[in-house]
Amino acid sequence: MPATWLGNESPPKQLLCGRFRSLVGPYYSPSMNVPAVDKAASARVTIIGLPFDGNSSFLRGAAEAPPLIRAALYSGAGHLWTESGLDLSDESLLADAGDLEVGMGEDMNTLIESRLRALLDRDVLTLSLGGDHSVTVPIMRALGKKHPRLNILHFDAHADIYDEFEGNRYSHACPFARIMEEGLAQRLVQVGIRTLNGHQREQIKRFGVEVVEMKDWRDDRIFEFDDPVYISFDIDGLDPAYAPGVSHREPGGLSTRQALRVIQSLKGRVIGADIVEYNPRMDPQNITGAVCAKLLKEIAGKMLESS
Repeated sequence: MPATWLGNESPPKQLLCGRFRSLVGPYYSPSMNVPAVDKAASARVTIIGLPFDGNSSFLRGAAEAPPLIRAALYSGAGHLWTESGLDLSDESLLADAGDLEVGMGEDMNTLIESRLRALLDRDVLTLSLGGDHSVTVPIMRALGKKHPRLNILHFDAHADIYDEFEGNRYSHACPFARIMEEGLAQRLVQVGIRTLNGHQREQIKRFGVEVVEMKDWRDDRIFEFDDPVYISFDIDGLDPAYAPGVSHREPGGLSTRQALRVIQSLKGRVIGADIVEYNPRMDPQNITGAVCAKLLKEIAGKMLESS
């Protein structure tokens, strides 16, 4: 069936304009089976794009990621089956609410929180595509209304727990400081970390964060949560050999398979997730876009199986 977005049979504008045309061309086809946004209310998991990188500190470009992740997800080069055997082309399982549109002068944090609450009020599970990591704060504010005892499993090269960075308390280097200050998570577990400095270590101690640094990594580690868990996946948690399309490349990270094993073996009810910090401007041959799509499928599968 033709792809349907917002009630018509044309692909999103982002997929057809300017440089996106050449980047997406090999991946997007109007015949792709993309679930309609008006069916999001009946699907169990709903994708939403958050094209915002206004709090990035080094390079911009993460705002361009959502349509390219979708392009890789619905590419004719693959299919929508998870490794555990779920067919995500089933419209009762996965739908897409499109990208959040930002008007002139509107506050992104308020918009994200409001849009996520509207989706959560429909009793769907949300999987957000960033965007820089600052988008996780308003997502957690929305989720906190529904899940007061929430845990976070955070994949990243960086702890993102600065009190402020370059004068910005909402920098993408600070989201987990704001989340823990506001009591939006009772437990924060960070994996893939390999860039801690003195201030970050103080913040980790202050908030009681459980950090698994890459220097201490073991492949047999299994993560278990008694209460609902949210997965926040900064794509630079992977080694840049697997995901070069990021703004802050940090060698020595997780392989794609190691990350997938953590997700697939996780014990707990996954009630939401985000995939952030993919920068298409840094991505040769859309390699990282394909990795994001793979993670999206397996995280969505875990959400469906555990909920």
